Amino acid sequence: MPFTPKYPTSAHEQAATAIVAFFAAREETDTVLLVNSCARGKATRDSCLDVQVLVPEGTDAAALEAVWQRRYETDPPFAALRGVGAFSVVHLDISDGTLDPVPHPDDEYPDDFELRIGNALVYALPLWERGDRLARLRRQWLPYYDEGRRQERLAAVRWCCQHALEHIPPYVERGLYFQAFARLWGAFQMFLQALFIARRTYPIAYDKWIHEQVVEILGLPELYERLPHLFEIGRFESAELVDKAQDLQRLLDAYVDA
Repeated sequence: MPFTPKYPTSAHEQAATAIVAFFAAREETDTVLLVNSCARGKATRDSCLDVQVLVPEGTDAAALEAVWQRRYETDPPFAALRGVGAFSVVHLDISDGTLDPVPHPDDEYPDDFELRIGNALVYALPLWERGDRLARLRRQWLPYYDEGRRQERLAAVRWCCQHALEHIPPYVERGLYFQAFARLWGAFQMFLQALFIARRTYPIAYDKWIHEQVVEILGLPELYERLPHLFEIGRFESAELVDKAQDLQRLLDAYVDA
């Protein structure tokens, strides 16, 4: 999916240029990637500048991070960026490109395996490259990871979503409405994770850009119309939370194969 960077202010662009200059001068740098909203042309002046730097496996990332932080705290382009908007700072991650997952951690919230691949390899924009590291990672993980792993993860995430939903009725019976809502929110995010896995598509996030992902990327406008209603609750301390859990269960059954 091709993107063109769209910086919301000149300060964002100048900070990105300074980041590229800093890391391109270091021999351990493989690739500098612009990620998240600036890469997709969705940023505003209040947006942070998100960058991921790929380095070879075995690199002392902590030492490189320390050198970068000293530069970030003192260079004028970064000070200028911090003064532009409410949250206009640099968020920079240094990664060796290792993307192998760990087992899905629990039944409350999704893990970030598909998010890491999507944001680094699908929705990112290379600002500078040395060699073919990025190309090799894309060949490894795109268009999607292997089918055996996909089926295993889909089953695990679907189970976690279902398990979270099953907790909601007893929590409501006990008057634990906030905990029931927390389970509903976690189940919703795992529903999105399962939805993307089922369609062999990498996501951007599970808590924002939902319209963009469901309508524009997955092409499911009829599903999106039903999602905001899951959180339209007239009376919080009531059985409405159980009804919402049942609504989400129906969506899980309809859109994610068992």
